[in-house]
Amino acid sequence: MAFHNHLTLVQKILLAIFCFPLLPFYLWYVCFCASEDKNDKDDSQEYKLERREKARADAVDGHSDKGKEVRRNGVAYENEVFVGDDYKTELGRKTEYAFPWDTSNLKSMCISFDKLKHIDAYASKVKAEDTVEALVQELLKGTKSDMEKLRAIWMWVTHHIEYDVVGLQNPDLRSGSPSDVLKTGKGVCAGYAGLFQAMCSLAGIECQQVSGYSKGGMYKLGVRFTGSATHAWNAVRLAGTWHLLDSTWGAGNVRDNHSTFKFEYNEFYFLTHPALFVGDHFPLESQWQLLNPRLSLKQFENSMHLRSTFYNLALLSIHPETYLIQSDGKTTITVKSSSPVLFMHNMNGKQRNAIMTLTPDGMKLDVYPQETENHSLEIYAKALNSGEEEKYSQVCEYKIQCKAVNREMRLPDDLSNPVGPSWLTERRGLQHPSQRGPIVHAADGRCSLRFHVASHLDLMAMLSAAAMTDDEQRRHVFQSRRGDSVDFRVQVPRAGLYVFSVYGRDKAEMGSYGFLCNYLISCTNPTVRWPFYPMRYDSWKEDYELVEPLSGVLPASRTVKFKMRIPHVSQVSVGGRDTQELLLDADGYWSGCCSTVGCTDLNIMIQFNPGDRSHSFVLNYQVESH
Repeated sequence: MAFHNHLTLVQKILLAIFCFPLLPFYLWYVCFCASEDKNDKDDSQEYKLERREKARADAVDGHSDKGKEVRRNGVAYENEVFVGDDYKTELGRKTEYAFPWDTSNLKSMCISFDKLKHIDAYASKVKAEDTVEALVQELLKGTKSDMEKLRAIWMWVTHHIEYDVVGLQNPDLRSGSPSDVLKTGKGVCAGYAGLFQAMCSLAGIECQQVSGYSKGGMYKLGVRFTGSATHAWNAVRLAGTWHLLDSTWGAGNVRDNHSTFKFEYNEFYFLTHPALFVGDHFPLESQWQLLNPRLSLKQFENSMHLRSTFYNLALLSIHPETYLIQSDGKTTITVKSSSPVLFMHNMNGKQRNAIMTLTPDGMKLDVYPQETENHSLEIYAKALNSGEEEKYSQVCEYKIQCKAVNREMRLPDDLSNPVGPSWLTERRGLQHPSQRGPIVHAADGRCSLRFHVASHLDLMAMLSAAAMTDDEQRRHVFQSRRGDSVDFRVQVPRAGLYVFSVYGRDKAEMGSYGFLCNYLISCTNPTVRWPFYPMRYDSWKEDYELVEPLSGVLPASRTVKFKMRIPHVSQVSVGGRDTQELLLDADGYWSGCCSTVGCTDLNIMIQFNPGDRSHSFVLNYQVESH
């Protein structure tokens, strides 16, 4: 049948003519073989389906992720890695080694860190010996497996060898051999990798030093790699399978323009999954990628650089997946995470021209560049439960090529991110916001924002924009509170973009106010001209409610109606040229009228007890001049 399959249509016709006497037999043979072909195909398809279902079932059971796609740096990989000629055989087929990787496991193999705690505690405190041999002998005391030996070596190197910042600038002063690195306690990447290889060799662990290019240290976004290697790391073989690690980056970071080194242990670079390791490590010998398919150098250069912090904070994905972005006035960055994380950004070194909103599973950042040029955008993050003093760490960087500017979104300089309500504002005591988005569009220049608020919080709010005085910022917002609900009424002085900010403090402590939440209020109506609200004296309580008049400037020579709710007082009056008492209705509101004739201002006064001779001023209105 194989012979028949290689014949062309013309050859098959000629064969049939010359073999006409045997035609019945020939037709039977063709039909039989076609049937066999179909059965073979059916069997093959059934085999593939069985394998696919088995892989899926294994993945659900947590035993295998073979065939699962991992997308990193814009390239899709199967969770299978290989090096050299190592392979397993399954029914006569070659398959690469499968390394399970998912959002909860960044390693190239399953590791029980609880079982390594005693190794970590011991190895990190072992003092340096005079020789590498003596040090390894001391480290291996009590170890029972190659994993424990490897872990002991890793923990010692990353906690005792500091990066040689002097040798970085002066190659002649570098510590080269493993014994020199051990003696000085310093080394550059080649020193780390050489010492690590020597210690593994003494421990009976197969280890290779790998050289290549890296996106660390002096790396600049979009750089092209040429020439000799810029970094060195290691590959180790455990139970017949190769794995990757970088003790240089596991030990800490170089700071202050590469002049100082700080020990900052980084677990990420110990047996990192190859699909993640290749994000910032490109070996000159491509087989040490341990990937199939392998990345080309061009793909590595153009790929997004996600720093180890991205994975250490359990961030799952980021979009766009390429570092170079073309912008026509607005660019949106989204990050997905497995739990709430705090974020911040820098654009050209400043936290401006962007609106960030937090979500329970990440964040969204809308960027509005204000110049048609190239911009640098850096994204930072830190854990939710980290202290106030803990700094944000960079997770990635973008280059934005801006071709057009959205002038309508020239954001105020004092806009503080994140903007709008989120899980963070809920934690701070503001619940169930009436406005869910970060931007409030006030068509007529007025809006209202309501929250349920924790009873222990004392609140204050302000509206800010360029050229607004402190008094204007406070008096364009009017606050009222009833029970656990607070209402902020806002009226803007003119069209534009404004920042509405809410601050709070604990009533029991009565310290300084702290930031709770803010919104961006947009008004595009050029006819809007709203005056400020009446001035509130300290005696105006948060549970008082003003119904009318809301304008802080009253018309001259008019009779004005007043209505407000002021509980637990015996009298409310309006004082101008004459004093007019307001009446209390059945709903608990004080109301009445007062004339502005001959007045420059009016004051609302209250009397707590009927026999009191003094009054307390709570509100002040100005009266327009003729």
